[in-house]
Amino acid sequence: MDKKNEHPHFFPALTTEHLVMQTAVGATLGEIQSRASMFLTILTGSLIAMGFATQSMDVFVPFVATVLPAIFVMGALTVLRLTDISMENSTAYVAIARIHNMYRTFGPEAAEFFDVRLGRWPENLGNPALRLGSFVAYWTSAAAMIAAIDALVGAAGVTLLLRLAAGAGLGISLLAGAVFAATVLAAFFYYQRLRIAEITRLAAQLHARERRRVPASSKPEA
Repeated sequence: MDKKNEHPHFFPALTTEHLVMQTAVGATLGEIQSRASMFLTILTGSLIAMGFATQSMDVFVPFVATVLPAIFVMGALTVLRLTDISMENSTAYVAIARIHNMYRTFGPEAAEFFDVRLGRWPENLGNPALRLGSFVAYWTSAAAMIAAIDALVGAAGVTLLLRLAAGAGLGISLLAGAVFAATVLAAFFYYQRLRIAEITRLAAQLHARERRRVPASSKPEA
């Protein structure tokens, strides 16, 4: 409390930052939804147009060769952006956790009210998303959903072009499409894992530093 009295503007700034971070969380969630919906809308329209193009092979093959690669690239960019947005969301939660940790220094009642067991990640390390393991957590995100759909789009494009344009056998075309989809999914999984590891290390470092800084008397009982 003495530190707060020495800096009368600190507590209002702290609460303002808390509000800004909460707003950032809401904004990132909204952007995730809008970007995923945009990609799915464009994909749906392209599939409908593809249905009309199947009436003529002279039109269908060029359509597949131009539209599906464009959709695939858009999907890949959407996945990268969704991953970035998720990291921005996690960074906001890290900032909120630091603010909560400062709130706990305002006295025993504050420490009890802002108990870490009632907080979200990274305060409470029992992340509900990890109840089924990190592998399931990776593949249940919005970015993973778009990545899976985008991999199927790419696989369909490879299969159709090999079958219709190159005259490859059906088995070879399907196998090439499956390998392409598996490669895309593996690359995304590796990329997402690297990004999540970055924010996890940052959260762990800040959490350890904050725990050392908070006086023992203000820490909630386990």
